[in-house]
Amino acid sequence: MIRVFIGFDPVETVSYHVLSHSIQARASEPVAIAPLMLSQLSGVMTRERHELQSTDFSFSRFLTPYLCDFQGWALFMDCDMLVLDDIAKLWALRDESYAVQVVKHDHVPSEDTKFLGQAQSKYEKKNWSSVMLFNNAKCTALTPEFVNSATGLELHRFQWLGDDGLIGEIPHRWNHLVGYDETVPVANISNLHYTIGGPYFDDYRGTDYADEWFAEKAAMGRCD
Repeated sequence: MIRVFIGFDPVETVSYHVLSHSIQARASEPVAIAPLMLSQLSGVMTRERHELQSTDFSFSRFLTPYLCDFQGWALFMDCDMLVLDDIAKLWALRDESYAVQVVKHDHVPSEDTKFLGQAQSKYEKKNWSSVMLFNNAKCTALTPEFVNSATGLELHRFQWLGDDGLIGEIPHRWNHLVGYDETVPVANISNLHYTIGGPYFDDYRGTDYADEWFAEKAAMGRCD
């Protein structure tokens, strides 16, 4: 069973469901998907929302290994994505020598704001944590106590590992940053990441690869 945890924010509810559909529609193996909803994490996720926190799941993503009892593997994804490939291909890249595997972006955004006027934070390893393959047994530092008290930089820069050598790499096609990465044919992309703003927001309806997202939403609504 492929275990997938998707960040959930009520502001982007439709994005969670379209992403879920895009995963299941292409998967060649059984997939279990769980939303990381703060309403379901009361008593576990207790930290107050930070002024620079752009989504509900900015920090709750790091609870993924804990929610798996620090056993096996799990995949975390931001909700503002669209999978165009078989998720089993990504799952097959699991490497026991690493604690976590990510796309190692060199991403330094030039703008100061993104969707809904949210502040655009800039830091080393930005967007590495938006898609993470967790080797849960090697992520025992991510207890609720730590996730609730650590700084954002400690979490998103993977300082909890203590060794960058424990961070493995997955192909760039699994976290294509729309609006930042070079525009390429969708055949060369496995996962679109609308990080600056998805086409479900009025201001971004014309963003690159918007047609793919709207087509997926339409397919999700099929009822014949």
